[in-house]
Amino acid sequence: MVKQVIKEHLIDCSEPEKFVYNLVCPECGKLWQSTPVPFSKAGQAPKTESKKVIYYLLYEREKQRAFTRAVEEAVHCFNLCPVCERLVCNDCFLICQDIDICRRCAEQLQETGEQVSSAGWAAPAGAGREP
Repeated sequence: MVKQVIKEHLIDCSEPEKFVYNLVCPECGKLWQSTPVPFSKAGQAPKTESKKVIYYLLYEREKQRAFTRAVEEAVHCFNLCPVCERLVCNDCFLICQDIDICRRCAEQLQETGEQVSSAGWAAPAGAGREP
C-alpha cells in the first residue's frame, strides 16, 4: 500500500540527460529527491530518424526503471499514517506505544513517540537525498 501511495505522489523532475523524482512531506514541507540516474545516451544526438525512435524507446524504458528505483528508495524515507492516510517523511512519523502515526495525528490524539528518523531507522545508503 505504501508503494502505491508513493507512486501516486512522486513528482517527475527528469531531464533529457537524467531521471530524478521528488516527494514533498505535507507535514514539514521537506523536499526529498531520489538518487539521479543518468540516461545512457545523454549527450548523444541520434543521427537518423530510426535512431530517434530507438533513443525514445530506450529513454522511456530507463525512465520506468528509474521510477521503480525511486519508489524503492522512498519506501525507506516515508511512512503512511494509518489515521490521516498522509504520506509523511521519517522526521514527521512517530513510533508510539500502541500505533505508529504522524506527528499531527499524535498531537491531536495526545500521543507521544519517537521520530522514526531518530530511532535508528535510517534509510540505507543511496536511498535518495535532500537536494
